Amino acid sequence: MKFYRFRSGKKPAVAAGLLVFLVLHGCAGSDNATDAVGEAYASDRAMFVNGYEDIEAVYIDPVDVGALAVAGLQQLATIDPAISVEREGGKVNLLIRGQTVRSFDAPLHNQATLWGVLTANALSAARDVSPALAATPDEDIYVTIFDGVVNRLDDFSRYASAAEAAENRASRDGFGGIGVTIAVEKEGVRILKVMHYTPAERAGLKADDYIIAIDGMPVTGLSQQEVIGKLRGAIDSRVMLTVRRTGQPEPMAINVTRAHVVPETVSYRREGNVAYLRVFGFNRETANSLRREIKAAAEEIGPELAGYVIDLRGNPGGLLDQAVAVADLFLDGGRIVSTRGRHPDSHQYYEATPGDIADGKPIVVLINGSSASASEIVAAALQDDGRAVVIGSNSYGKGTVQTVIRMPNDGELTLTWARFHAPSGYTLNHLGVLPTICTSAGSALTDSDRVLADL
Repeated sequence: MKFYRFRSGKKPAVAAGLLVFLVLHGCAGSDNATDAVGEAYASDRAMFVNGYEDIEAVYIDPVDVGALAVAGLQQLATIDPAISVEREGGKVNLLIRGQTVRSFDAPLHNQATLWGVLTANALSAARDVSPALAATPDEDIYVTIFDGVVNRLDDFSRYASAAEAAENRASRDGFGGIGVTIAVEKEGVRILKVMHYTPAERAGLKADDYIIAIDGMPVTGLSQQEVIGKLRGAIDSRVMLTVRRTGQPEPMAINVTRAHVVPETVSYRREGNVAYLRVFGFNRETANSLRREIKAAAEEIGPELAGYVIDLRGNPGGLLDQAVAVADLFLDGGRIVSTRGRHPDSHQYYEATPGDIADGKPIVVLINGSSASASEIVAAALQDDGRAVVIGSNSYGKGTVQTVIRMPNDGELTLTWARFHAPSGYTLNHLGVLPTICTSAGSALTDSDRVLADL
C-alpha cells in the first residue's frame, strides 16, 4: 500500500474536444457499427489524454511522455504477438508481422495531449488489422497499455482497472455492507470474522456461522466475489441471510440492514496493565478507530493503565491524512511530516495540534521490515519528538507519496508525486526508520530481558 492523496483526472478542455468529436460523428448519420467505433475511439482518447497529461504534470520526476506512450503501445504484442510498434526518427510505426501498416508523426517528447491522441489513433489502427485485438475488451487493453507506461516509472506507480479500483475505494473509504469477512467452502460460506460496530455484529452473526442462502437463493456454486456482491448493497437496504450455526438444530433466518462499513484497521487487547494496539493499515477510519480503542483501554484498565504498545509490524501503509491524524493523537505540537516533489502542490508541511490522548503515558512503537509509508511516518514522528521508544528492526524505507487520479472509465492511475521527510529532516526513502532498540536477528538484543535492561 501507499500514501494517497486524490485529485480528479477530468479536464474541461479535453472534455470539450471530445464533445465536439462526438457531435460531429453524431451528425454523420452513421450506422450502429460506426457509432460503436466512434465511441470506442472517444473512450480511448479520453483515457490516454487524461493519463498522459496527469503523468506529465504531477509525477515526481520529469518524464519523456513519448517514450512512455511507445512503451505502452509496445505492450499490445502481449495480446497479439504479430503487432509491433517502433519509433524511428520523427515517426511512430505500427507493424504487423514486421510490415509497416500505419505511420504517425511523433509529437515533441512533452506534448502529453498529442501523445494521448496518437496512442488512441494507433490503437484504433491496430484493432483494424488485428482480430485478436479487436476481440479484446477495452478494459483489458487499457490495463495492458498502462502497465507498459507505468513500468517506465517507479515501483509504486500503477494503473488499476475499473473493477480493481472499485475494490481499492471500498478498502479506503468503505462500502454499503454488513461487516463480515468470508470464505467460500464446501459446506457453504463461512464467516471468518464479524467486524465490531457493524450491522452483522448488531444482528448477532458470529465467526464460524455458515451462510447457506442470501435472500432465499442458495449460495452453492457462487464464487467469493459473487457472494460479496450479494452481501453488499445500498446503505439502509435489507438482506436476509439463512445461517447454519453449530449447536443449532435448524438454520436461522437473520435479517440485516446494510450500513456504511469501513474495513477494520485497529484492534485492542489488554496485556496486564498495558494497552496493546495493533494497527494493520491506514484507511479513512484508522485515527477514529484508534481513538475509540484507546478510550476503551482507559475504561477497562482504569488508573492502573501503565502505557501503550502500538504495533505497526507488517503494516504496509495507506492514507497520508490518516498517518498525520494518528501521530497527532499523541503529540502536543511540532512537525509531523513534510512532503516535497516536482509539482508545487506537493510541498506540504503537517504540524501537530495540542492534546495528547495518552496523557503523557509511555508509548512503545513496534516496527519491522514490512512497516512502510504511513507506518514509517507515525514511527518517525513519535521517535523524533521523543514521545515513543521505537523497537524492532529497520522499517521498509518507502518514503514516497502517491496521488490517486480517477480516470474517465472509473479506473485509477496512481502516481508517485512527492517524497516525505521526518520531522528532523531526513528522508525515509530507501532508508526507513532506525529503531531506538534493534531486535533483529543480527542484534544482541533478541530477548525481552535485554530489551528491558536497555530501556
